[in-house]
Amino acid sequence: MNDAQHPFFRPLWRRIAVVVFCAAWSIFEFSTGTPLWGTLAGGMAVYAAWIFLLNYKPPAGPTEGQPPSEKE
Repeated sequence: MNDAQHPFFRPLWRRIAVVVFCAAWSIFEFSTGTPLWGTLAGGMAVYAAWIFLLNYKPPAGPTEGQPPSEKE
């Protein structure tokens, strides 16, 4: 997650989906009896929540699909 400011992560639903996926994967790993992988996936979920939800600052510039505003 070196490029957290990538335009792909601009929509909130994508950032939430990444966090939920990592958390669900952690639960899956713990439920199948592999606590090491569950801990790693849980750590990724916590890190993703920190980067994508708590500290996220959208990149500057126009959003995808919108033309840049013209100055008069």
